[in-house]
Amino acid sequence: MLSRLLALALCLWPCVTHAQTGLKLQLVSEQSAVVPGKPFTVGLWIEHERGWHTYWRHPGIVGVPTQILWKLPAGWKAGPLVFPEPERTLMFQIKAQGFDRDVMLRTEITPPAGLRPGQQVTLTGKAVWMCCADSCHPGAMDLSLTLPVAATADLNDRWHRLLELERARAERGSDAWKAEAVEKGTQITLTLRPAAPQARLRSSQRDAEKIIVFTEDGWFDTDKPQLITLHSDGTLTIQLTRAETYLGGSPPRTLRCVLRHEGGWERGQSWRCLQIAPRIQR
Repeated sequence: MLSRLLALALCLWPCVTHAQTGLKLQLVSEQSAVVPGKPFTVGLWIEHERGWHTYWRHPGIVGVPTQILWKLPAGWKAGPLVFPEPERTLMFQIKAQGFDRDVMLRTEITPPAGLRPGQQVTLTGKAVWMCCADSCHPGAMDLSLTLPVAATADLNDRWHRLLELERARAERGSDAWKAEAVEKGTQITLTLRPAAPQARLRSSQRDAEKIIVFTEDGWFDTDKPQLITLHSDGTLTIQLTRAETYLGGSPPRTLRCVLRHEGGWERGQSWRCLQIAPRIQR
């Protein structure tokens, strides 16, 4: 599915007049130098102009996720592009999954052990994205980052701080909650039950309605209402609607999603996004 979305963005790219409409992109390194054989983090720093947004690793029913297609020297390896917690954003009036704020995506890069200190290396990749406000602009751009090779490296204070903030925003699983999913026709009922004392319960129905459910594979429609009910024992039931179009092939066996609530999901913890994947009962 992701390859189809990337192909769509690249096909649309020649029609775009301004490559950077709505945003600025930059490749940055968490450390000052490359140490032979030692993995390090490279960030894709995206700064949005006011009113513009890009998309999460799954955009929902509209949009194209930001990606980077690496062109690394022989012997180098790049891990997957890692996204922080998603936000709800609007493509026109359609609810989607992305980022209005400036955001740092990241990749772990592993250099070969045979590099010699004193050299310089240049890492290049093609960033592919869609940036939207009142109009949408798919784009692509070649980016590069040049670093020295050294026996040791220091952290770059600015980029390390931003990367640590994004790592802290990552979604997490939790044994404090038990999830179930039942699908009947086009309706999906997600039930979330507190399973341990550390589960942070919602304080009221109004508080529960602040939860946003994000799809990781596009199985449910991100633009349809998410009807949330808080029960007296802290259990939550959430009604979702199956998407009309699914690009993942055969129907999924699990409901892969992330639930965001600003109040968090465990007592004494500040992380906001709970990742679950209950088996779908049909």
